[in-house]
Parts: sequence; structure tokens; C-alpha cells
Amino acid sequence: MLRLAAPALTALALIAGPAQALDLSDMSPAEREAFGAQVREYILENPDLILEAFQILEQRRELAEAQADFQLVEANKDELFNDGYSWVGGNPDGDITLVEFMDYRCGYCRRAVPEVAKLLKSDGNIRLVIKEFPILGEASMISSRFAVAAKQVAGDDAYKQVHDALLEFGGEPTEVTLRRLSDNLGLDTDAVFAEMDSDEVTRQIAQTRALAQKLNISGTPTFVLGTELLRGYLPADQMELIAQEVRERG
Repeated sequence: MLRLAAPALTALALIAGPAQALDLSDMSPAEREAFGAQVREYILENPDLILEAFQILEQRRELAEAQADFQLVEANKDELFNDGYSWVGGNPDGDITLVEFMDYRCGYCRRAVPEVAKLLKSDGNIRLVIKEFPILGEASMISSRFAVAAKQVAGDDAYKQVHDALLEFGGEPTEVTLRRLSDNLGLDTDAVFAEMDSDEVTRQIAQTRALAQKLNISGTPTFVLGTELLRGYLPADQMELIAQEVRERG
């Protein structure tokens, strides 16, 4: 009976509020048993009470997580928005920054490409930062090293071309396929391959990984939109609403 009464008591306390909460420790065994029977009967007559209590608990949990994420973003905003090495696109002077942690082997990252493009086109005042976050195996790491090396050797425009091509590419990132890609884009392929294992490329990827760990990011895509940490794929219309909310909060 007490096992039934405990969650019911939690539900009653959540609905009634702290002032109405009851303390079972002040009851005798007989009183506790009688109370448990009454609570069970009440819940059986009012089953929606449990659903309402779960909804309240979920709202509290989401609020606590959102507050924790806000604090994480605030504590790491310099590394997030201005690390000095990540590619910056969209409107470089936009009033809101969208950061994307991505992996070239991630199917949802590929699904997010047109959504991010739609958001940037419809808004026009969002700055985009791409974070190379290879977490899906060796092929992911090779792809990221290749993209970062292309940026080091040939600059931002070359990086964007490589970045887009790798997201569209469905095969394995072997030396043959990456050399073909580099040649097709008119890059200095030997220089890019020589740069792939450089200390600077290693440093950038490691630094981004360390930042992700501080933000408790373990999957891709993960976005930071203004002050909001968004874990997972989102369509453009939802990101537009979040951008609006961020602006309204100032």
C-alpha cells in the first residue's frame, strides 16, 4: 500500500503545492495505511492526476536543463563564437550567431544542410560558425582533417567548397577519393595532404572536442543559437522561432 501511496503523494503535493504537502513520518502505521488507501481510491477516481503530475515534473526538468545549458553557453561563449579558427559564414555581422557542431558521416547533419541554408536566407541577419566535431569513427576524422587542412592551405572559400562536397559525398574518404575531390576543386592537393597531419589541424580538432565536452555535447548535429543550446536536428521554421525568442530577450 505504501508503494502505491508514495507516487500518489508526490502527485498530490505537485498539484496542491508545498503548503498542502503531507508528512507520512508523523502518522502511525494505521494512519499511514488508511491514508494510502484513501490516496489510492482518489487516484483511481481521478487518473488524470498522475498525468498532470508527470507533466509538471517534465516541465521542471526541462526548465532545469535549459538553465544549465544557458550557463554552459555563457561560460564558453568566447570559444563558441570567436575561437579564431572555425569557418564563419552567413552574415558575418549578424546580430545572432548560429554555431553547428557537425560530423560529415552524420545523416542528420546532412539533413540539416538545407534547413540551415533556408534559415540563413530567410533571416539574413545570422552569423554561422561551423565546428568540426568528428565522432563517428576514423572516416569522420579523415574527412575533418581534410576539410581543416584545405582551409589552412587555401582559405575560407576552399573550405566551404570542401565542406559542402564532403556532406554530399556518399563514399569512403580514401586518399584516392579525396585527391580526386581536391583536384576537381582546383586545390593544391599535395599541400592539402601534407597539412592533414599537421600539429595545427590536430590542435583545432582537439580544441573543438574539448569545448564539446565542456558543453556536454555528445551527438551531432548540435547547435548553439544565440544563448540556446539545441541538441539534435531542427527544421528551419523551429530555428526561426528560437531566433525570434532570443532577440526578444535581448
